[in-house]
Amino acid sequence: MAATGAIDWDDVASEAVEILRRYLRIDTRNPPGNEGAAARFLGGILAREGIPCEYLEPSPGREILIARLAGDGSARPLMLANHTDVVPVEEEHWSHPPFGAALVGDRIYGRGAVDMKGCGVMQLLAVLLARRQELPLRRDLVFCALPDEEVGSDVGMAWLCEHHPELVDVEFELNEGAVGEPGGPDGEPPLFSVAVAEKEMCELRLLARGRAGHASQPHEDNAALHLIRALARLADWERGLTLTAPARAYVERLSEAGLLPPLAREEALRIAVASDPERLALFTNTLNVTLISAGLKSNMIPATAEATLDCRLLPGTTPEQWIAAVEERIDDDRIRVELNRRGPRLPMAIAPSETALMDAIRETVAAEVPGAVVALTTSAYGTDNRFLRPRGVAAYGMIPALLSEEERRGFHAHDEFITVENLAQGCRLMYGIVRRACT
Repeated sequence: MAATGAIDWDDVASEAVEILRRYLRIDTRNPPGNEGAAARFLGGILAREGIPCEYLEPSPGREILIARLAGDGSARPLMLANHTDVVPVEEEHWSHPPFGAALVGDRIYGRGAVDMKGCGVMQLLAVLLARRQELPLRRDLVFCALPDEEVGSDVGMAWLCEHHPELVDVEFELNEGAVGEPGGPDGEPPLFSVAVAEKEMCELRLLARGRAGHASQPHEDNAALHLIRALARLADWERGLTLTAPARAYVERLSEAGLLPPLAREEALRIAVASDPERLALFTNTLNVTLISAGLKSNMIPATAEATLDCRLLPGTTPEQWIAAVEERIDDDRIRVELNRRGPRLPMAIAPSETALMDAIRETVAAEVPGAVVALTTSAYGTDNRFLRPRGVAAYGMIPALLSEEERRGFHAHDEFITVENLAQGCRLMYGIVRRACT
């Protein structure tokens, strides 16, 4: 069937803003999740346009939405996947209610605006437009909205792969995992990163032991002091750059565009990324101190103290290897390092760099943002793609919008927002990718 006419992108932007604001008002902070209301909200929009929807409920109130536009079967499906849960909030630190979806100037505020309800709406509009334009699809276009991504996906993508593998039998999948960045003040081109691999989550617990006593009589065997010294050694730990295959490809592409020094200038490259946390995380295993506790009462010297470290490991590093490195760095028998939590034990897999979907991404970016660079990368955080790549799915991570540094800092932070302009841009690019990949 032929397309039905030109798309009014101003109308699409207005529709996307309205849908996102309604979506952000659905409180799906995880725990507890309660993502069923979000799945039904999105499914209702699709169903009203005649798009078949299926709901699965791995756990009470926590539904998965699968919607499908059928193609002619000459190519295998493309899945657009997103998660409906969001991380908790500290409401007292927000300038606008985190579930109020305030529209202030060009900004839409709310938990999930960038992670990842905004991208979910971009995907939703791409499916709606494919339906309205009557695109002659060669492959099925699948929209999949999932719960529980923020705490491990046990009742989300992991459950779907285990219990309904037929529903993830797709050739390509597009999810979150990397974002676009605007051009720089000195003429640097815009950059769209596409994640083909990701780091593994590894949560460590540091337990320090000492001798209890009265706080009026200080001694050297204070567990809190042992822990502080250990954390100081970790904070000062200078680790070299690790150039995995995706990291090498990333540097080569960005150096061609003048955005990074070439691989041959390793010291210049190290200096260039050292001051940029977003870049540095792509080249090294990271650790962050996220929880600290010690003591029972202010006038008691604590016998134990502990800290939790959120660590993200590059492909090729195991949690066991990382624990050994942390222990060697601390070098203190009074500190025990334990594996508190790790990601699922999955084979390492990297999505291919040359596929029909990557062609569609590159062609769409070239058409919509002339001069922009497309670079393959490793996601600094875990996504649901980690369950699909080992199954042979070419799964990529990309939010197709040029998010400002302030927007990018909104992931898991206070005052998360996305601009109307970037939401609209994401809708245009997502539809362009779908049209090129599926027709």
